[in-house]
Amino acid sequence: MELRAVDGERIADKTVLKMMREMGLRCGIRRETDYHRYNSYKGEVGETFGNVIGRDFEADGPWQKMGTDVTEFKLSFGKAYLAPAYDFGSKEIVAWSVSEHPDLAQQEEMLAMLVAAKPRGKEPILHSDMGWQYQHASYVERLRENGFIQSMSRKGNCIDNGATEQVFGHIKDEFFRGRDWGDFESFKRDLEEYIVHWNTRRRQVKLKGLTPVEFREQALREAA
Repeated sequence: MELRAVDGERIADKTVLKMMREMGLRCGIRRETDYHRYNSYKGEVGETFGNVIGRDFEADGPWQKMGTDVTEFKLSFGKAYLAPAYDFGSKEIVAWSVSEHPDLAQQEEMLAMLVAAKPRGKEPILHSDMGWQYQHASYVERLRENGFIQSMSRKGNCIDNGATEQVFGHIKDEFFRGRDWGDFESFKRDLEEYIVHWNTRRRQVKLKGLTPVEFREQALREAA
């Protein structure tokens, strides 16, 4: 995709695969893993919402449907947690927080970034599981007063949040697999650099070879 988008080369996918085989190259990502999913469910401890998304993760453009969750990384120094907001239309990680603690402060940091990025007039659906933080009064109110519509997966059904879980799989396979960090700050720096790479340089077939940021900017221009 990079050859097509940047250099203007015309080359078929099958030709690339054939050349990779001849050179002994193989894509090592998206294999079966033993990653364990972080679970923040503590029962109904606040306000809950129906599953508005209903496993329909397709969106015509950016800022229509989004997903959020928390994933855990086990490292030499301890654990780290990523809480992103992922746009189903543009495939962009719109907002995020990397923290040593999966607490409300992490969610507040992510929400501040998300609210600041939201275009005027948009009312996106933000889908999550039924984790305690997504039921918390301050979290619910922050979304409500900024024009977000909350949607929640059913209890114990990770397939309902499959689009966001798939992003976590890519991040752990492409960025995290086989690596370690000795301290939190260096891990956070490198993970945030990877997220910038995801948004601005990682071209995607489903976006017709565009990066998430290129797709989002193009879609918003056309809608203006």
